Amino acid sequence: MTKKFRVGILGATGVVGQRFIQLLQNHPQFEITALAASDRSQGKSYVDACTWRLPGEMPDAVRQIAVQAPAPPLDCDFVFSSLPTDVAKQAEEDFARAGYPVISNSSPHRMVADVPLLIPEVNPEHLELIDAQRTNRDYNRGFIVTNPNCSAIAVVLALAPLHVKFGVTSCVVTTMQALSGAGYPGVASLDATDNVIPFIGGEEEKVEAETRKLLGTVSQGEILDANMKVSAQCNRVNVTDGHMASIRVAFAKKVSIEEVREALASFRAMPQQLNLHSAPARPVVVRDEIDRPQPRLDRDAGNGMSVTVGRISKDSVFDYRFVALGHNTIRGAAGAAILNAELLVAKGYLGAVARP
Repeated sequence: MTKKFRVGILGATGVVGQRFIQLLQNHPQFEITALAASDRSQGKSYVDACTWRLPGEMPDAVRQIAVQAPAPPLDCDFVFSSLPTDVAKQAEEDFARAGYPVISNSSPHRMVADVPLLIPEVNPEHLELIDAQRTNRDYNRGFIVTNPNCSAIAVVLALAPLHVKFGVTSCVVTTMQALSGAGYPGVASLDATDNVIPFIGGEEEKVEAETRKLLGTVSQGEILDANMKVSAQCNRVNVTDGHMASIRVAFAKKVSIEEVREALASFRAMPQQLNLHSAPARPVVVRDEIDRPQPRLDRDAGNGMSVTVGRISKDSVFDYRFVALGHNTIRGAAGAAILNAELLVAKGYLGAVARP
C-alpha cells in the first residue's frame, strides 16, 4: 500500500474546510486523520458538528472523526488551515512552532517577509523562504506556507506568463467576485439580489500587494516585490462561485496580440512537469468566443483549477486588455493549498510519512 501523509484540517466546518474535505477524497498522497474547529463544534463528531453545504454527500471517511480544538497536538503530519483571520495568526504559529508544517488559506501571514506566498506555477522558487523562516523563528520541522487571496490567484496566473515574456509594467484590475467568497451565510440575500456591491473590505489592498509579492524575486532570504504598478477595484456580484477580473496591462516592450494569446495558451510550469495530482493540464485556458469566460460555463475548467482567459484585445489606454475567471473556492482556496502541499512533497519539505 502507498504510504500517505496524515492531514489535519483547521477550520474544518466552514465552507473552505468542507471544500478541503471534498477535494481530498481518494487523494493518492493525503488522508484526513484530524479535524479542528471552533468551541461550539469541539467534542462532537464531524457529522454532528457540520452542516454540509457542498453538492453531494459528506464523505463517509470523516463523518465520525471527533472535532478538536485548533491547537497542537493533532494526530497528523501537517495541517491545512482555513481558520478565521482573528484566530489564524496565533494558531498557525503555534502549530509551526510545535513542528507541524502549516499550509494556509488564511490571510494573516501572506505578506509576512519570511513566509512564502505560493502559486506553484508562478513562484516555486519562493519556497527558499522556508529555510530563512525556520532560522528566524527557531522552527524545527514546522513552517508556514500560504496561498494568495482568491482573486489574486486568478489575476496572477493570467499575468505571470505575460510578465515573464514581456515585462508587465502596470495593470489595472476590476473584479466581479462571487458570493461564496464571503463565506457562509455571507452576503444577505436582500443586499445581493438585483445588486452589485462595490466594496469588499481589504480586498483591493490584498490584490495589489499580493500580486507584486507573487511576481517578485527571492534575494537573501526575502522577496523583492515586482517592479510594477497594480491598481484594483473589487465588487461583489450575484454569482454563486467564480471570481472574474477585467484586466488592463502595459508591457515593457511592444508585442502583438498573437504573441499575447500564445504566451497565455502555451503556459506550462513546474506542477505540469512534475505531474502533480491536482495540477490542471492547462493552468490557463484561452477562449476565443466573444462572450467568454462566464462563471456558469467556465469556473470548473481543469476541475476548477484552471484560470480561463478571454476577450483579449488591444486597449486604447494601456497595451492590452482581457478577462480572467477562476473558481474561488477551488483554485482560489482549498485546491490552491492542496496543490501547494503536493509541491512541498515533491520538493522534500514535508519529510517522511508516519504510517502506511
